[in-house]
Amino acid sequence: MHEMKIVNEVTPTDPAQLAGFAEPGPDGPIYMVNLLKFKEHAEYEDGRETDLTGAAAYGLYGAGVVPLVVEHGGRLVFSGVVSWLMLGQADDLWDQVAVVEYPNRAALVAMSMSTAYAEIAPHRTAGLAGQLNIETTGLFVPA
Repeated sequence: MHEMKIVNEVTPTDPAQLAGFAEPGPDGPIYMVNLLKFKEHAEYEDGRETDLTGAAAYGLYGAGVVPLVVEHGGRLVFSGVVSWLMLGQADDLWDQVAVVEYPNRAALVAMSMSTAYAEIAPHRTAGLAGQLNIETTGLFVPA
């Protein structure tokens, strides 16, 4: 059996990931698979007091980011609560999965660098314990 190391993060820490984010990326649409793990209680970096759960704080982010995704030519393809691990083994499951389509990586970068995104981003970091973002393209069809 192959062992796989998985580390949830809220912001990229790997220099290669940061550098790759600015590259043009694949031609055509990308589909970002977001595996989300929420904090039990939201924790805002500015120290504000809140009774929000991590999921509720992230919900505020989600309500703001979906219109931004659409404004940048994308769409929310799927969002759902993780209910069961059918295959494989994980010490701790993610809480939610979301798949977001962007016309290309440049649209994702433009959205994430916008002033409007900066205004809602504190809800994301307040609510997330960590996540995996996986960029995918097209449909895989075996030869």
